[in-house]
Amino acid sequence: MEFNIITIFPQIFECYFNLSLPKKAKKKGIIKINLINPRDFSTDKHKKVDDYTYGGGPGMVLMFEPLKKSINKAKEYSPQTHVILLSPSGIKLNQVLARELTKYESLTLLCGHYEGVDERVKNFVDEEISVGDFITSGGEIPALIIIDTVLRLIPSFLKKEEAKFSESFEKGVLEYPQYTRPRESFNLKVPEVLLSGNHKEIEKFRKKESLKRTLILRPDLLLQKKLSDEEKIFLKEIFDEILDFFSKINKEWTISMLL
Repeated sequence: MEFNIITIFPQIFECYFNLSLPKKAKKKGIIKINLINPRDFSTDKHKKVDDYTYGGGPGMVLMFEPLKKSINKAKEYSPQTHVILLSPSGIKLNQVLARELTKYESLTLLCGHYEGVDERVKNFVDEEISVGDFITSGGEIPALIIIDTVLRLIPSFLKKEEAKFSESFEKGVLEYPQYTRPRESFNLKVPEVLLSGNHKEIEKFRKKESLKRTLILRPDLLLQKKLSDEEKIFLKEIFDEILDFFSKINKEWTISMLL
């Protein structure tokens, strides 16, 4: 897969792609990276690519022409590239969208900065994507989030392919809790079922814990999910456990008040 990254701060991406898994993927030819700096297309002697906004207002806006020429350059690398503008007004990134993006052989990520980009450049992008309801100083960090999310879905990027299918959001729920050695530390123990060697019981434990974590932290995900019969049974058990827990607390409170 090819990534064309339009940014005035290419150093950010040079660092990322020279570390860990991205470095290995680049070396193996699994991914190809083209960094495009709009300053290279500036007609200003100081390589300026931003200017004041018409109509007044705070901050600076990235100019149209250097960005348009940067997109042209990206299309020289890959004529069919899918051009994405990182923007707070774009569609929100999630795992489903990330999987959709893997269908493209080439992605061009346009990173805005300052107060954004000249509106005219949006005539030359295929879609706008936001990574959340918050504002960053530029599109570089959101672009890295998209790249990292998409890379993990590319075949052969992860050493263990099955790992990505058990992660949070892949099945509409959060991932189950995980433990490693030692078995006990600071009076905290690893759940016995995980040490049993009974793979069927371990799988049931993980499914139930995944649902419990989702119910507590992200109940909105469960409202969107079509539950299996097994998941419905697990949720009933979880609700019963929660009710039992609060019943015991309430009983203890009542006794302590009477004393």
